[in-house]
Amino acid sequence: MQFTKRLQEPIRAGIVTSSIRIWKRRHAKVGGTYRLGSGPGHIVVDSIVEIQPEMVTDELAIESGFDSVEDLMKVARHGSGKDIYLIHFHYVDRDLYD
Repeated sequence: MQFTKRLQEPIRAGIVTSSIRIWKRRHAKVGGTYRLGSGPGHIVVDSIVEIQPEMVTDELAIESGFDSVEDLMKVARHGSGKDIYLIHFHYVDRDLYD
């Protein structure tokens, strides 16, 4: 899983702990660990739930680090995927990949 640069510091600070992804198929797994950009640490996926489009609200977008659903969708909607996933994760500040 990759995150835009503007989300990396809020994730490290524990402010952002969820993400909306639009995929053809899942690209992450519960318990999986993923780098958080070029800096230290990684995220651990706690849950992944497929949701319906109407469940993507401004409140959920804000919790995911965006200003609105429109702002979130500009980043999330790329490629031909149609399945929407709500992913909860937590940040771990040690780097498992060194």
